[in-house]
Amino acid sequence: MTSKINYGETPEFQKDFKKLLKKFKSLEEDLRLVKIAAIEFFHVQKINNLSVFPIQGFCTEEIQVCKIKKFACKALKGRGSKSGIRVIYAFHCQSCKIDFIEIYFKGEKENEDRDRIKSYLKNFERRAG
Repeated sequence: MTSKINYGETPEFQKDFKKLLKKFKSLEEDLRLVKIAAIEFFHVQKINNLSVFPIQGFCTEEIQVCKIKKFACKALKGRGSKSGIRVIYAFHCQSCKIDFIEIYFKGEKENEDRDRIKSYLKNFERRAG
């Protein structure tokens, strides 16, 4: 099955990912799985398996900023989908495009970087307008 969603990453996400990849070697494969099991289920197939949560205050008709809370990380053995890895992304409803904004480990950081999300949205509006 080919993906109906086009995926992109912000430079900040790439930096976060590289840092976490050193600690959690399975992260690339884990992210590939979460694209299907969480993102595509939620946005394409409209199946809510309670792993994706829209972030209040950052969602409009055109764009939804979401947090993935259930992220199974094989490198964190025995924790299943409660690994503590969080992924923040923007879903562009019209173009069916995802931009990954942030990835972090909850053990090191409690919440998403709301300023980073605001900055992303501001840059998006500038390009669209």
